[in-house]
Amino acid sequence: MIKPPALIKGDKIGFAAPARKITSEEIAKSLEIIQSLGFTPVYDQLLFAEEHQFAGTDRKRVRLMQQMLDNADIKAVFSARGGYGSVRIIDLLDFSTFKKQLKWLVGYSDFTVFHSHVNRLYGIQTLHASMPVNFGDTTQEALDGLFDVLQGKVPEYQMEKHPLNQKGITEGILTGGNLSVLYSLIGSKSFPETEGKILFIEDLDEYLYHMDRMMMALSRAGILSGLKGLIVGGMTEMNDNKIPFGKTAEQIISEAVAPYNYPVCFGFPAGHISNNMPLIIGSRIRLDIHEHTQIIFTE
Repeated sequence: MIKPPALIKGDKIGFAAPARKITSEEIAKSLEIIQSLGFTPVYDQLLFAEEHQFAGTDRKRVRLMQQMLDNADIKAVFSARGGYGSVRIIDLLDFSTFKKQLKWLVGYSDFTVFHSHVNRLYGIQTLHASMPVNFGDTTQEALDGLFDVLQGKVPEYQMEKHPLNQKGITEGILTGGNLSVLYSLIGSKSFPETEGKILFIEDLDEYLYHMDRMMMALSRAGILSGLKGLIVGGMTEMNDNKIPFGKTAEQIISEAVAPYNYPVCFGFPAGHISNNMPLIIGSRIRLDIHEHTQIIFTE
């Protein structure tokens, strides 16, 4: 996988809104933070377009994202927020200029569409990390981590053991993102190549029975059996029915991967949480799970 160039002070960071609508008030804090770090935030008034729940019509969202992809002065593009909508525009975008002048694409949640599409079709790394709408609630550690990666630092993580972890050591390319979005991409050209890879998943506001449905889909499609490892991030604000499903999201995932002997890490701090630590999607990592968990990005 190809890594985009590191940013230097003074570089321009563009904002796009490929999914849900965003207001100027919601990105105000992120503008302050980016400027305080020595970078220049760039956005068009098109960023604040509205079309029901979307940030403008599909055509408008494509136009803004295309501008950011093609502008040689923009060294990183942040998805201003998640929601839903990226899948509606991904096939309308032209990545030919982007492939020649690489830049970091940054976001999470619905932006998983971009992580998966760009990794799979173009072999380019992207950054799963906090988005401008969240900057005011994001921990300093996570914000520092995000801008450290953008400036070329390679992350390394160590965590305490989790009772559901499956021990072992493995190496492979990291892929994945939001589980619900990945589930929606199965069978499309944008679904990531998972065979022999280490998969990361996180999710928000899902019903537990649907978590089970999604894991069963991954299992029956042969996706889980072909992995080299699994990293489970935040499973936040899960829902249940009046008649309880009887298992937590983590227990559902653990049960689905129990037949396989690869390492599985639970409780990684990434996803819909304030301490949303950055993950380089498309990077090769070493996953070591014993009494403690260590994740090292090697390229």
